[in-house]
Amino acid sequence: MFFQSFFDDKLAQYSYLIGCQRTGESIVIDPSRHYKNILAVAKKQGLTITAAAETHIHADFISGSRQLANDLQVKLFLSDEGDVDWKYQYTNNLNVELVKDGSKFSIGKVDFEVIHTPGHTPESISFILTDRGGGATSPMGIFTGDFVFVGDVGRPDLLEKAVGVKNSAGIGARQMFDSLKRFKELPDYLMVWPSHGAGSACGKSLGAIPSSTVGYEKMFNWALNIDDEDLFVKELLKDQPEAPTYFSEMKKANKMGPTILKEKTSEYITSSTDIEKLLSNKQVIIIDTRDANIAEKSLLPGSINIPFSKSFVNWAGWLIKYDEDIVLVAETAQLHEIIKALQSIHLDDVKGIILPENIESFEKVSYDTIDVEQFKNEASDQYIMDIRNNSEWKNGHIENANHHFLGHLRTTTLDREMPIYLHCQSGVRSAIGASVLKSLGFKEIKHLAGGYNAYQKEGIKK
Repeated sequence: MFFQSFFDDKLAQYSYLIGCQRTGESIVIDPSRHYKNILAVAKKQGLTITAAAETHIHADFISGSRQLANDLQVKLFLSDEGDVDWKYQYTNNLNVELVKDGSKFSIGKVDFEVIHTPGHTPESISFILTDRGGGATSPMGIFTGDFVFVGDVGRPDLLEKAVGVKNSAGIGARQMFDSLKRFKELPDYLMVWPSHGAGSACGKSLGAIPSSTVGYEKMFNWALNIDDEDLFVKELLKDQPEAPTYFSEMKKANKMGPTILKEKTSEYITSSTDIEKLLSNKQVIIIDTRDANIAEKSLLPGSINIPFSKSFVNWAGWLIKYDEDIVLVAETAQLHEIIKALQSIHLDDVKGIILPENIESFEKVSYDTIDVEQFKNEASDQYIMDIRNNSEWKNGHIENANHHFLGHLRTTTLDREMPIYLHCQSGVRSAIGASVLKSLGFKEIKHLAGGYNAYQKEGIKK
């Protein structure tokens, strides 16, 4: 048997390629939308991708299952669990086998058994793998999707918070409790292969180790060590991170069927004259992907600066609306990867490109970055805005500060004439926030270099 995992660090997401070397067939578990790297490995190993399977309808990234079925005519194994609201809607004219608890299928001499593991979502399933081709008569491991992670379990509140399914969080938490009972009955030696690692918003304390075992999780995963159901529900629902607003779009797209990506046949708009015409459309958003220290003095009016880094996809999902056309300010060398990153969360409508060297031909705005001393001297009687997440805010904040989470900043109704003194934990998010406020027409924005960390450190010195 051949096995390889593929990690997208911008989504903290794992896909898995499993191949039968005796027959040359292979399957991808929870494929990402852009799968060429997986295909390249399969070809190098002499394998043909003949199938793909999903553990559930994903809410945090666009699945590549439909794309694989369209491009390579692979067979799809999709969950048939959950009620009518949790059924895939794009299966017509595709080679699809809907699977339920107890279903079995094989890729060559690699066998998979399906178990229903609701809690994160109603339709969630896991796949238990047995390498019959290697002579095994007992299973090797389990693909848990967003059910069990290393050190954590999937959060059950996303459907309620992000998708709007009322009263589903408590129901999901109790389903998770029951699913974990079943997990505990599995052999301790079984490998655990989850769909996410540290950095994902699908749990609150995911580990950075890529895999684990059932036995290890039974010993050290907090969620598997609470036997009282009511206490488990309380702890599971407590202190979950903010539910990204774009998750509802992901859930819908993966249920109805993501748009099939095609090779682009026309160039993006690049000329200054045509860009100016494009920007006159109120449904256009400019996303500046340059480093913040470069962008802060040369922002285009209405633009949001989200530097192209590990957190790019997360904040793009929070801050870009799905009915907006996108114009990118981006370096040529990064452009392909930036567009792929946006497409990974179904932000497909990139219409124009502005290269940094051409930005001088446009009007520009700026905000100020100040140090702790200046912040303390000026901000005490001004509006201090803390854009960190809820848990950071609860752990301590500047006296008289006002909490405005970055992900919701585009909806603020504050007076645009009011000076704003802005900070986050380290200065990275508040730079994004400063650009958001400038895009909304705020006149005077001052952003604290080093954020709350620097503010606290200065206090300790004195």
